[in-house]
Amino acid sequence: MRILHVFDFFSPHGGGTVDVVYKLSRALAKRRHEVTIYTSDFKLDREYINSLPEVNVRPFHCISSLAGFYLIPGMVMETKRHLRDFDVIHLHSARSFQNIVIHHYAKKYGIPYALDTHGSLPRTVTGGGAFKPTLKQQFDIAFGNRILRDAHMLIAETDVGVKEYIRFGASEGKITLIPPPFDTEWFSKLPPPGLFRKKYGITEKKIVMFLGRINRIKGLSFLLESFNELSKSRDNAILVIVGNDDGYQSTLESEIAELNLSGKVLFTGFLGGQDKLSALVDADVFVQTSIYEQGAWAPFEAVLCGTPIIVSNNSGAGEDVKKIDAGYLVEYGNRNDLKDKIQYVLDNPTEAEEKTHKAKKYLETNRSFAKEVEQYENLYKEIVEECN
Repeated sequence: MRILHVFDFFSPHGGGTVDVVYKLSRALAKRRHEVTIYTSDFKLDREYINSLPEVNVRPFHCISSLAGFYLIPGMVMETKRHLRDFDVIHLHSARSFQNIVIHHYAKKYGIPYALDTHGSLPRTVTGGGAFKPTLKQQFDIAFGNRILRDAHMLIAETDVGVKEYIRFGASEGKITLIPPPFDTEWFSKLPPPGLFRKKYGITEKKIVMFLGRINRIKGLSFLLESFNELSKSRDNAILVIVGNDDGYQSTLESEIAELNLSGKVLFTGFLGGQDKLSALVDADVFVQTSIYEQGAWAPFEAVLCGTPIIVSNNSGAGEDVKKIDAGYLVEYGNRNDLKDKIQYVLDNPTEAEEKTHKAKKYLETNRSFAKEVEQYENLYKEIVEECN
């Protein structure tokens, strides 16, 4: 099949969605499909693109990225001329300039598309300021509702995602549930313990780690407050925050100063590849306390590195963790609950490691790309056959 993937930008700094697009495209290409990615040149990483020689990545020039809306007019003529070259299209966000263009020409030429919003569908769980939900609502009225309605299939990653589609008026018969797969082979060759600790001069302390965008939606103030409570009863722990600043780090730094936690919190910035694996390997416990999260992407990466996890129970990530008993759940906003859970994991490493080991085996057996890529293939074939 000739498959087109579409996402706003394509960089290792882009988080879980970019990682899915990258690895899914590679897996499909290895199965002899012709795979193309339409994206923008926002934060363009040529080395990242060149590491996918079997995939045709088409980055179009981005003239504006205001409010996370990547305007790439150069894509219009390309889509008009060449969209008929594809059998099926996979859109990877709820709202984008790319979606508007693709929807228009897909309808015109009769090319089917699947929509996978990766948790971007809700209007109110954003860290971008009070104006963003209004902009999302305006987008939906002008374009989004039709893009959702005209999709041949809607892909959800968790039951939370299924419910989101239904709330937005989608028919249950259009929704298919495909949990995001993991490149389990990549986690089979982990770096030796101690490299991250050595690099950052962390010796005797226990590492409590967060990995992801530094954004309000990630619940980092809640994590910081809970870590402050933990610090009152033990002085051998350090909070390590790994990830890009998405406009929220200065707020956290002010809170750190107010709580007198200077020297007890480390920001590493973005870490990728082996550096990320080294960080996860050396962490004693991984904590994700998001206000909203579609699924347990980063926590399951920690599990694949053998690191115990604690996840807030209010999102799709908590749902994922609960389903396979992969770690410990905490009530979002309950500082004492989170403090006690972190304390428990640090004080009971054998139990935590056993739970993590079982979850890792489950992910390796059931959630690998080698296994789940067939679900995407079958979905694409079904869509194409329905339209012929």
